[in-house]
Amino acid sequence: MVCTMPFLRALLRTARVIRNTPALSSGLPADHAVLLDAPDERLSPALVAAAAGEYEPAAKLLATTRDGAEWESRDRYLKRLVAFARSRDGWLGHWLSAAPRDPDALLVKAQLAVDRAWESPARAEQLREVGPMITAAAHSDPRDPVPWRLALDHARGTQATHTTFEALWEQALQRSTHHYGCHVAALQYLSAAWYGSHRECFDFAERAAEDSLPSSLVQALPLRAAFAMLAEGSGARSTSVQEERVDAAADLAIALSAAFAPGDPWPAEVRNLLAYVLVARGRWDEALEQFRRIGPHAASFPWASVSGDPLGRFLDARDSTRLRVASATPLRHGAGRGRTRGHYA
Repeated sequence: MVCTMPFLRALLRTARVIRNTPALSSGLPADHAVLLDAPDERLSPALVAAAAGEYEPAAKLLATTRDGAEWESRDRYLKRLVAFARSRDGWLGHWLSAAPRDPDALLVKAQLAVDRAWESPARAEQLREVGPMITAAAHSDPRDPVPWRLALDHARGTQATHTTFEALWEQALQRSTHHYGCHVAALQYLSAAWYGSHRECFDFAERAAEDSLPSSLVQALPLRAAFAMLAEGSGARSTSVQEERVDAAADLAIALSAAFAPGDPWPAEVRNLLAYVLVARGRWDEALEQFRRIGPHAASFPWASVSGDPLGRFLDARDSTRLRVASATPLRHGAGRGRTRGHYA
């Protein structure tokens, strides 16, 4: 007699998917409504003006963040403006001509030079040449920690010694104890891909999170350490202790995500990273909840690190998660939730 149990289980899974998927789509924007790295209401006018060759709105935006010591926003807006300038930098040239010593213009100039140097086959040599630009940006406003985040990235690319890196790290901390960008730069230096190990990476991230404020993005630092390990894929040998640390990092990031309203663009990148890690760990129900909280705000990181089509990869992961939850939800529970574990490929 042929065993029909596998066939029956397949039929049941199909029935569950058909029955439960529509209800589980609640709170998830349609694919066409999801945008990749959509600018917020402060950044958008600056990008529109830059597209027209005008630098004044970008200058005003960065000056406002500097005057108000909005260092996290300053770093975020800087990266987005520089990403635009990499293909269209005429507006930056006009800005530097009009105000060659403007601290904000010097910072954009330095970040752009660092980004371009990182893409060069002669990375270390190119980065050494842009060192004076970073120094000029740092000296233009001694309060600003963002040039020191640049200096930390620069040190990693130029193979700086631990002693040199520690000195730069101390300078960054003197300006902002909990600056997320500087912590990420330090974490990358300590990662197994560069000059440290997964253990060192987790140790640093967990201590930093313990010392940070409850709603600080530094609370997501252990999640970055988890991603660094997971990104190695099948080549990484994970232990039960490492897996526990990955799950603990995800739990901490879930609590951080809950501190912000659903659809808030500010924690969008952290939520995208959290969804990625939860999917990788097969925590499907929790991943689906984060996709709901993300709303229309897909982020290039981390999806661009695993695909040349980050938006497509985000949408695929979201759909896969929804189907996984639907297939594990009993028919009699309708839109109730089950819990399955597995690995996303």
